[in-house]
Amino acid sequence: MENNFVVKGDICYSSSRNTIETFKDSYLVVKNNICEGVYEVLPSEFKDFTLYDYTNKLVMPGMIDLHIHAPQYSYRGNGMDLELLDWLDRYTFKEEAKYKDDKYALDYYTVFANRMKKSATTRVSIFGTRHKNASLILMDLMEKTGLISYVGKLNMDRDCPDYLRETTLESKTETINWILESKNRNYKNTKPIVTPRFIPSVTDEMLFELKNIVKDYKTAVQSHLSENPSEIEYVKELTPYAKFYGDAYDRFNLLGRVHEDNTLVPTIMAHCVYSNEEEIKLLKDNQVFVAHCPSSNLNVASGIAPIKKYLDLGLNIGLGSDVAGGETESIFKQIVDAIKSSKMYYRYVDSNYKGLTFEEGFYLATLSGGKFFGKCGSFMKGYDADIVVIDDNGYTNPNEFSIINRLEKAVYFNLDENHLIAKFVHGNKII
Repeated sequence: MENNFVVKGDICYSSSRNTIETFKDSYLVVKNNICEGVYEVLPSEFKDFTLYDYTNKLVMPGMIDLHIHAPQYSYRGNGMDLELLDWLDRYTFKEEAKYKDDKYALDYYTVFANRMKKSATTRVSIFGTRHKNASLILMDLMEKTGLISYVGKLNMDRDCPDYLRETTLESKTETINWILESKNRNYKNTKPIVTPRFIPSVTDEMLFELKNIVKDYKTAVQSHLSENPSEIEYVKELTPYAKFYGDAYDRFNLLGRVHEDNTLVPTIMAHCVYSNEEEIKLLKDNQVFVAHCPSSNLNVASGIAPIKKYLDLGLNIGLGSDVAGGETESIFKQIVDAIKSSKMYYRYVDSNYKGLTFEEGFYLATLSGGKFFGKCGSFMKGYDADIVVIDDNGYTNPNEFSIINRLEKAVYFNLDENHLIAKFVHGNKII
């Protein structure tokens, strides 16, 4: 549906890494679901457009979440005293096994989908479980929310509990059937994304099959990379032929680039906390998106990713909530934790890279991460109209503080969780 409308309010959006544009009591014009421009005085040619009046409210682009685990939503906030591999064994695998039951999947994914709809997130890349039916249920529910999403059925054919492990043939067959069934459902906003959990849980045989699936069905790819020291050491044992962790994916064309014809596969790798110089170069050359998940990295003691360095080097970067490693789906919380952790990197790891500015944190959450989905995450002309409106009036006087000051307060106070009053995705009003 093509929509023409105007949103009035206190407008803010990133136009670059270091710049947040602000417009007091102004008009964002949306024409055919696309941002046409921001005006202090509404031009007469748009007078007949539907007007949504949010005077004195903050109007900003929707947040982008490049990495979240839907089946882990039920136990978020638990086990935060554990490191990654122990946490997976104690909580994650046991919970994900329950999604073999379609009713369980429907009940708990309904909670997840409803919460995502009410959040400030407008576009998201999601991990499911290895179960085909549950993954389709999740896709059905995400489609109903109106958000734009990628959803992945996990692949795991080694080094996981017997109750979750598939054979390589089973995993290949189920993955192909899942992709075909999802395409037959003619989703408008929801796409499948090939999802090997991480190298420890997928054999070379499985990676080879996934390489062919990606090629045959033209899907994107998501996984984890260089998150935790113990994980990285284990990957070295499992893949002695690989020069570094990312090389184990790249040998199977699952890290952005297809070696045979040099085409690029849209790829997200979560974390990249310990990527070495060779891996960083490969991520940049292959245009892989790094999903920085600062809350998760702090909670499960993974470490501090050098995000300022990655920005300086020109890598593609966005933020991920990484529930349930992260305790909340709030991307505002990720902005705050990204800034905090970058200061600790500067103070304790490498003084050559100062902490992120607020402008950079907001950029990661919107315009930078949005590039994975196309032209979104900003209100610049030609960008998709993904819009959220936050009522911050109980926390600041809109006449005493600048828009940028109010925006920073709204982010640090996590007002996206309870003070969101309107939400548009690709020009469609869903709240």
